[in-house]
Amino acid sequence: MNNRRTGTDREKQAAEYLERQGMKIVERNFRSRQGEIDLIGWHQGYLVFVEVKYRADTAKGYAAEAVDWRKQRKICQVADYYRYSHGMGDVFGVRYDVVAIQGEEIHWIRNAFPHIYTRA
Repeated sequence: MNNRRTGTDREKQAAEYLERQGMKIVERNFRSRQGEIDLIGWHQGYLVFVEVKYRADTAKGYAAEAVDWRKQRKICQVADYYRYSHGMGDVFGVRYDVVAIQGEEIHWIRNAFPHIYTRA
């Protein structure tokens, strides 16, 4: 199976898992010039931006470790653009979650990192 197909399948698996946990998914693979966010949803009053990472095993490390500072900053930039383009501003609370899929185990890390502010 190629990487793109694997990624799509794992993002679908993550979305289904989150929906079973009570999250309402409103966007999948939101893209902008700044980058991409895998899933966007509403959960417990928060607008949640979700990064999905998958590793078949630990040979290349743990899935959650792949969401490093640079990736976090990029997600925050795209999240800012999403909120701006949808007229949301700072009205809603925002959360950044990671769904790390390691083999067949799913780990949902809520509030995985804080918002990283960047200069315009």
